[in-house]
Amino acid sequence: MNRAFLIGRLTQDPQASTPTESGHSYCRFSIAVNRGYSRDGESKADFINIITWDALAQNCVRYLQKGSQVAVLGSIQTNTYERDGVRRQSVDIRADQVEFLSRANTAPQQGQAPAQPAKDQAIDELKVVDDDDMPF
Repeated sequence: MNRAFLIGRLTQDPQASTPTESGHSYCRFSIAVNRGYSRDGESKADFINIITWDALAQNCVRYLQKGSQVAVLGSIQTNTYERDGVRRQSVDIRADQVEFLSRANTAPQQGQAPAQPAKDQAIDELKVVDDDDMPF
């Protein structure tokens, strides 16, 4: 069984691609996933490459940005390629599902201009549901 479930924050904005020869579009991004604390008390993180396809890729490009927190469910893929005569290997997560857990922090830091409005304001209009209203 090859399944991976990760929760982390985007380290950069998703990078959209042009459609492949078969007409499929994809996007790539990486997330920082906390590993826990080391013996010296410092937090450690792993940086995981994610690839999404077609409609999921379009939604990731449209709604995610650097700092957004996401949950990713997918499978591990390894690829080999050659660069400058050296054979290399990469490991990616091919995402089947990406849950948007939070938006990136859009509050301006000291000395910075205010952040641009979100790409789509419809998310802000969603109604918050109280746990007591849930049927289960």
